[in-house]
Amino acid sequence: MLNFSGPVWRILYQSQIAAPLAAAQAPEGRFHHSGQAALYCSLSAEGAGVAIRRYVCANDPPRVLQRAQVSNARLVDLRGQPGASIVWQDIREQQGTSPKWSYSDSARDIGADGLMYSSRTRPELSHIVLFEFTSALIRADTLAIPWSPPYL
Repeated sequence: MLNFSGPVWRILYQSQIAAPLAAAQAPEGRFHHSGQAALYCSLSAEGAGVAIRRYVCANDPPRVLQRAQVSNARLVDLRGQPGASIVWQDIREQQGTSPKWSYSDSARDIGADGLMYSSRTRPELSHIVLFEFTSALIRADTLAIPWSPPYL
């Protein structure tokens, strides 16, 4: 397990600006299921754009880029592990579960605050998911700025 402190970035809908560190709204995600809480971030603004690319459409409402500061998070480091970066949605649909959930379930079981993992499409970029996100662990540290996807 590694101890991580540093800046992270999230891309949110502008309508979410009042709660920039709210948990993911989807009941299931890359590393959460069955009502588990998860907050997904990237270690760079560029990484945040890469991470959200799959979910962005031309007609989406306006989005913002929010920077936050993580302090002393205990993370399981999955960078460089290809299984942690696979597309999970199709597997979930076919098998009823995602193999990626075993990573987060195991990390939760040992008391980790979250995971650090490589970007699927850009392995040199890294992301984190936090399972707990108290103000002692993460806080927004700048005002959000408008964000537009560079690839639409």
